[in-house]
Amino acid sequence: MNITLAQAEKMIAVAKAKATSIDTKMNIAIVDAGANLVAFGRMDGAWLGSLDISIKKAKTARFFDMNTGVIGELSQPGGSLFNIEHSNNGLITFPGGIPVKNASGEIIGAIGVSGSSVENDHAVAEAGALAI
Repeated sequence: MNITLAQAEKMIAVAKAKATSIDTKMNIAIVDAGANLVAFGRMDGAWLGSLDISIKKAKTARFFDMNTGVIGELSQPGGSLFNIEHSNNGLITFPGGIPVKNASGEIIGAIGVSGSSVENDHAVAEAGALAI
């Protein structure tokens, strides 16, 4: 199962609304089950440097089927995933990437958000992920 374009566009719309409600500008990336980019939105004025980060957060969440913040905790010195961020042509291991599941609980893609604090990134990603 893969995320559809319609679902991805809905996720971006909900994520943008959340970002607006907390007065921030975000880059929002949606990938399918194969970690291929399906949709992307860059809010007016969002940081250019966060564009790549948002895509990598989405891919990281899908590659490992867990929130990027969890991967970050496990990748600290002494952790079981220490240095994992250097694999797969670079991963992002701080909050803002979340796997997306369908109604049956199957992972169909992921969302990655970047452009603010990691707390805001996660909140916007979570809103988008829960949109479908």
